[in-house]
Order: sequence, then C-alpha cells, then structure tokens
Amino acid sequence: MRKLPPLRSLQAFEAAARLGSFKAAAAELHVTPTAISHQIRLLEETCGHRLFQRQPRPPVLTGAGARLYPALRDGFDALLGAVAGMAESRAPSPLRVTSPNAFASRWLVPRLPQWRERYPDIALEIIGTDAILDLRAGDADVAIRYARTMPAGFVVREICRDTFFPVCSPALLLKDGHAIERASDLMRFPLIHFDWMTRDPNAPTWQQWLATASLIDPSLKAADKTWALSFREELHAIDAVVAAQGIAICSDVVVGHELRSGTLVKAHPLSLPGYGFYLVAMAQNARQADIEAFATWMRAMD
Repeated sequence: MRKLPPLRSLQAFEAAARLGSFKAAAAELHVTPTAISHQIRLLEETCGHRLFQRQPRPPVLTGAGARLYPALRDGFDALLGAVAGMAESRAPSPLRVTSPNAFASRWLVPRLPQWRERYPDIALEIIGTDAILDLRAGDADVAIRYARTMPAGFVVREICRDTFFPVCSPALLLKDGHAIERASDLMRFPLIHFDWMTRDPNAPTWQQWLATASLIDPSLKAADKTWALSFREELHAIDAVVAAQGIAICSDVVVGHELRSGTLVKAHPLSLPGYGFYLVAMAQNARQADIEAFATWMRAMD
C-alpha cells in the first residue's frame, strides 16, 4: 500500500515553490501564511529533509526541495490535464424521444437532417415503439403520443392531427386500367388491413370506412369483401401498398411524403378523422430548453 505525504502539504509546497512566496501561496490556496509554513514543516518531517532556506527572505529551495519540486509540479500538471481532458470529451447525453413506430419511420427519421442542421449541438436518440414508455420513470425525456384527446398529467403540445383515406400505388391503378369513380370500385382491388392496438371502437379502419362509404354508394357490398392482406404492423401494411399489392386506409401524416412525391395516391376522397400527435414531457425536466427547441422544430416542419 502506498504511503503518500499529506495532500495539503504537497499543495502548500508546490504553490510556495512555484510562486516563490509563502504569502502568495497562502492567497492562492485561501489559507494563512502560517498555515502554509506549518504544512511545509510537516512535509519536511515526512521527507526527513529541509525543503526551503527561510533566511534571508524570500525563501529559497534547498537541494532536496529543488529535486522534489519538478516531480510534484509535473504530477499536478498531469492530473489537471487528465481531468480537463475528461471534461472536454464528455459529450452531453442525447435527448431521448419515444415515438410510435410508423411516425418515427415515415415522418420523423426523414426530417432528422434538418434537425441536425438547425440544432447541431443537440443529439437525439429516437426510440421507435408502439408501447407507452413511462416518462415518470425516466424511460425517455419526451414522448410523441398519438391519441384522440390531449394526454393528462404532463406538459403537452399538439403538433398536428391526421385524417385517414384509402391510398394506393399508381402502378396498381395502371395495372387495373379502369378509373375509380365510386366507393364500390375499390372492391376490385385487394384491401390491406393492419391491427390497431387501441381499443377505440371508432378507429379509422376499413370496417369504419366501408360502413361510411355504403351510405353514399348503395351499390357497395362491404360484407362481401374480406381482407386480402392483414398485418400486425402499420409499417408493413404501408410497404405492401407502396409495392402495389393493394389499397389501405392510411394516415395523411404518416404517408405524407409518399403522397407528395407521387409514390402513393389517394384512391378515393372519402376520409375519416384520425388522432392528434402530441409532444409530451414532464413539467420538471432538466432538458426543458432542448424539449422546447424540439417542439418548436416539429411544429415548423411540413
């Protein structure tokens, strides 16, 4: 086990030797000159050598002191350098954002280059999941929640709301060769369905759309149609629609990029109301400024 001299004695000696004055060393270390003298005597007793010639003034290093000082100075410099290097290399932790999978994949991730350009110093960790992570337990800093109404018990900012309508690939319509003029015309195509984890009886599903469409198109026989494809994940259903495998009821927010680019088109104008996308955070959060920046950025995105 190493038996080192007292740290205060080493500090007092190093400061006095570097500054050439017990008084200046005392001012730097916020102690009295008497305390500096006491600590140096304690170090001399430990080493068994006088380290300073105290008379005549100012104090001058002895041969033993001159040998000790460079080693101690270099050791303190190395320690300070290591600590400073650790502080400089410590990157701030990323802002952890949890989001529904489809929204994260289709809306959020494609826009991240714009976030990095606007806020290069705020790193993000995107947690794509349809599970509700517990913000109170610290599972994330901020959540994007998808709900009919504003979540309670948090600081909440509404980002946008969506609507649902049938979408398909232009290639699917081209292959069919006939225009879609009525809701019943959709029955010529495979219908793609995905599960809704919510228990909302009014979720914008094919069942809801067909029931509404039958009120304006009596020739629509919804009961005669079954799903050609059914997926657990919304993302997989969207992939199937992009691949011209059928028509699905999709959110105009989630597939907004595909609609703007022409990768997908609206198959019929009848729409159903969707939900709100809410940015949710705890009232007391150390990342409040970053969360506010993220909320402002999201609302500014098209």
